[in-house]
Amino acid sequence: MRQKVKEAVGAAIETMLLSAGGEKSPPPAVSVEVPPEEKFGDFSTNAAMVSAKIFKKSPLKLAEELASALRADPLFESVAVAPPGFINLVVKKSEWTDEFRGIPDDNSEYGKLPAREGEKVLVEFVSANPTGPLHIGHGRGAAVGDAIARLLKKAGYDVAAEYYTNDTGLQMENLGRSTLVRYKQRFGQDVPFPENGYQGEYINDIAKRVADVHGDKFLHSAEADALPFFSSFTGEVILDDIKADLDRFRVRFDVWTSERAFHASGAVEGALNSLLAAGMIYENEGALWLKSKELADDEKDRVVKRTSGATTYLAADIAYHADKYKRGFTKIIDVWGADHHGYVARMKAAVKALGRDPDSLQPILIQIVSLKKDGQIVAMSTRSGKFTTLKEVLDEVGVDAARFTFLTRSHDAQLEFDLDLTKRQTSDNPVYYVQYAHARISNIFVQHQNAGNTSRGIPDWTLCNEDEVSLMKKCLAFPDLVEDSAKGLAPHMLTHYLVELANMFHKYYHASRVITPDAALTATRLALVARVRTVVKNGLELLGVSAPEKM
Repeated sequence: MRQKVKEAVGAAIETMLLSAGGEKSPPPAVSVEVPPEEKFGDFSTNAAMVSAKIFKKSPLKLAEELASALRADPLFESVAVAPPGFINLVVKKSEWTDEFRGIPDDNSEYGKLPAREGEKVLVEFVSANPTGPLHIGHGRGAAVGDAIARLLKKAGYDVAAEYYTNDTGLQMENLGRSTLVRYKQRFGQDVPFPENGYQGEYINDIAKRVADVHGDKFLHSAEADALPFFSSFTGEVILDDIKADLDRFRVRFDVWTSERAFHASGAVEGALNSLLAAGMIYENEGALWLKSKELADDEKDRVVKRTSGATTYLAADIAYHADKYKRGFTKIIDVWGADHHGYVARMKAAVKALGRDPDSLQPILIQIVSLKKDGQIVAMSTRSGKFTTLKEVLDEVGVDAARFTFLTRSHDAQLEFDLDLTKRQTSDNPVYYVQYAHARISNIFVQHQNAGNTSRGIPDWTLCNEDEVSLMKKCLAFPDLVEDSAKGLAPHMLTHYLVELANMFHKYYHASRVITPDAALTATRLALVARVRTVVKNGLELLGVSAPEKM
């Protein structure tokens, strides 16, 4: 409906331009939005304010003239002007019911937007180092990244989801050393734990697996000889566990790739050599530096190869992003933790150095998650091994509750994950409230069928009351919501929408009987709630949350 209104407003402006001689420039982009309060109408537009200079009139004067033209359009019930030049529009009830009946009943395609030719998007997310299990913070990043990918697909983009593993460098050596020490300690050797080692029971578990399979084979091996095996084996075990956790969390990746692969193929050295030849990298005091200060207003230039000859993580990331663009992606979305905020400028610089538009790279920074249990915030520290794993959260509250809760706030706001609230089966638990709307509607149809009805009947949309039309309007906003959420990379907009829709439905359910003695009224209300169920189900699917038939 929003698009219909936008077209009507655009046509009115074009007519006014032509009547004025057709010599004026086209107006700036006009917005048509749902106003914050119903009293302002179904839609509000700023058309007069953004076009006032072109017509050389005050916004309020132009708004009155434009409103007069729009009142002649059969789409609108009423058109009103509000200072300083807004135009508030009420669409006719018949227009809403005509469009509403076009929503497919129980069709997963509803809300899907036309394909966007040439728009190929890569969403890289989670990409946790294989140095420990996924924790609750990774869970939020996984939920956000996966929901963004789902929304973009629904919005018509060609989307791929990717996981990049940082599986080289000192961190992997420290990881292997940690397991090696725990392995030796299992056999009674008094070996001090490394200062930068990885704590956590998972290291003991992996050391036990090595001992169970290999016995004391590595007990007297020199560290240099044993470390490659322990680093590789520990990383593989952890990565397998990560994959299992993500699979359980309903997160699927189209591509798994690794830093090690880019080094092994020579891609890292190749990327540095290309940028050196292009003058984007320079040598100073035996090291190679990216001109990040010049390229992206970074606070300083960044080292990509040290004097020792070792490359930095940035060097590998440059090669990785060069590969992303070579694969034909036009937009790169990187979902990172908030601690990577200082990395944004240098990666923008790298993208520009590669000859690409820095705006085609869009980093999403996920703010921290604090866990609340029994009214208290749970203290966590990744390095000391004192953290809540994603697996523990899923064991406690389930996949649906975890995913929905992670998506209740914008990614750039900190999130308090209240375990007790998330498990509660009450209206103050948003995921329960939304899922219950779907289950409640499904139960209505079970009751209707159990009463011996084989057909729902033919709806008479003229019977709809004000509350029912409001439900229609909310459902018809779903495609616009998909577009806005995808454009803003903001899945939390969808969770808020679903909570609002569920709230409207539950209030309607308590106020109005769906199954009544009046056959025509029953048929109309069944058709209404069936479409509400379709929207709830499709919305939950975009969040990776199930839509239960009964609860």
